[in-house]
Amino acid sequence: MSCNNYIKIQSRRDFLAKTAMGFGALGLSSLINPVMASPENDEAMSGVLGQPHFPAKAKRVIYLFQSGAPSHLELFDPKPLLEKMNGEELPESVRQGQRLTGMTAGQTSFPLAGSQFSFKQYGESGAWMSELVPYQSKIVDELCFIKSMYTEAINHDPAATFMQTGSQFPGRPAIGAWLNYGLGSDNENLPAFIVLITKDRGGQPLYSRLWGNGFLPAEHQGVQFRAGKEPVLYLDLPPGVDREDRRTQLNLLKKLQEAQYDVFQDPEIEARIAQYEMAFRMQTSVPEVTDTSGEPDYIYDLYGEDSREPGTFAANCLLARRLAEKGVKFIQLYHRGWDHHEDLPRGIKNQCKDTDQASAALIMDLKQRGMLEDTLVIWGGEFGRTNYSQGALSMDNYGRDHHPKCFSLWMAGAGVKPGISYGKTDDFGYNIAENPVHVHDFHATIMHLLGIDHERLTYKFQGRRFRLTDVHGRVVQPILA
Repeated sequence: MSCNNYIKIQSRRDFLAKTAMGFGALGLSSLINPVMASPENDEAMSGVLGQPHFPAKAKRVIYLFQSGAPSHLELFDPKPLLEKMNGEELPESVRQGQRLTGMTAGQTSFPLAGSQFSFKQYGESGAWMSELVPYQSKIVDELCFIKSMYTEAINHDPAATFMQTGSQFPGRPAIGAWLNYGLGSDNENLPAFIVLITKDRGGQPLYSRLWGNGFLPAEHQGVQFRAGKEPVLYLDLPPGVDREDRRTQLNLLKKLQEAQYDVFQDPEIEARIAQYEMAFRMQTSVPEVTDTSGEPDYIYDLYGEDSREPGTFAANCLLARRLAEKGVKFIQLYHRGWDHHEDLPRGIKNQCKDTDQASAALIMDLKQRGMLEDTLVIWGGEFGRTNYSQGALSMDNYGRDHHPKCFSLWMAGAGVKPGISYGKTDDFGYNIAENPVHVHDFHATIMHLLGIDHERLTYKFQGRRFRLTDVHGRVVQPILA
């Protein structure tokens, strides 16, 4: 028997065409949600869930990923004992034989290094903040600190991959891809998952698989916007081709691809159609949203002078707000350069100068527009730093190695309690003392805020049902508003 005699899996387009009440239902849905119901959007606009599992607190996420791992001991988690014991050996009772990287495993001495930067309490919450982050110190009552994060990876690539995809191994979908797959898009003219990277920054490499679709259909991958005149490569029309010509070309390609899909039922063909259509719409939507020249001077002043230069962290924070206004569901910013194995005091000072004002400005800008209540903002890296010095410790210089056992990050906005600190590290800043939060717990909480039960959003691949949180994860209920 030919395989053509078997019943084929039908697309939504086929279903509507062959169902008597299909177009009536489509008409009703267009009144309820015209964006999601537009026939031009096809399957790409609506997620597999149809609607969230329960009412969502967050409509969108802006994730400010600080690649290289900022030191929690210099920014948000002061340890007076380290200053008191500066230069003394890390007690074995604290280390407990824990794994070290190859960069410090050969050290014969592990001198404790107290931070050279002062801390004070700010706001009604009394959060301790470093002198390195004066702008974030002004908004502490909007922030929810998690000071007991921990991970399983001890090196950058697997740790960053873990934070972005829920697995240390390449090939899994990124958080934004999962959300796109599950919830779909709120804007037919822009991708649901957009990536921005600070330009001209050295540090650990960033691979496109960090925002990839993994085994999910290709239309769910993140789309990188670059600085300059061409934010998306190959989007502009070539010389001699106008928009009408391109529309005619795409119509022909679509007919050929639909005919191919009828034969092979390959979902990647439908993904390709959706991507071509999105690229066509982006030819007008991308230049509009990336042109910040119409922003008033007070907005540039809020984000800092760097926000006038495309591709800087400040400019990308401003662009993230504009993308959020347009309904982009997941906006991922990457800022490299936090890997301070040596010369940490100078290096972290420069990093904070680049990021502090704009990070705080984004929160203030969203709040003044009434968007913070349904936008979740996240700030943090892939792991923490050691409490001992990597290499020689001097009066004015030291470095810190990778430390997966504890680190800090903050969240703000939709559905999280403002002005609190959750979790606690020990007096040495080396182990978690209260309320540990694993990476899978962190991901489960993000999904929960978006109305998703992390155990129920799955995708069957190679005989197994996968999810962002693998087979682990619990929602961190105490931080939820």
